[in-house]
Amino acid sequence: MSGPVVIAKITAQPGKRDELVAGVQALVDNAENEPGTLVYLLYTDATNADVIWFYERYESQEAFDAHSSSETMKAVGMKLRDVAAGRPEVMVLDLVGGKGS
Repeated sequence: MSGPVVIAKITAQPGKRDELVAGVQALVDNAENEPGTLVYLLYTDATNADVIWFYERYESQEAFDAHSSSETMKAVGMKLRDVAAGRPEVMVLDLVGGKGS
């Protein structure tokens, strides 16, 4: 069985997307060495200049929980208060199947 897949949307305050991207870079860097983090990708939205997206895949629920409660996540969350337009929208999905799964 596959672990959780997460899609997260974060909206920046108007005109602050570059600052938002810079602010979450620590999460991207940290994910390189997180046990159980299989995929951790950051995208900018092609149609909304204030939105970024994360696509994440984890080996297990425990790996996702460890990522979510990490010190890096806490530190980044504090930094984003000045650039994010609100809380992230997070969708946790269970993989059913498909190419590349």
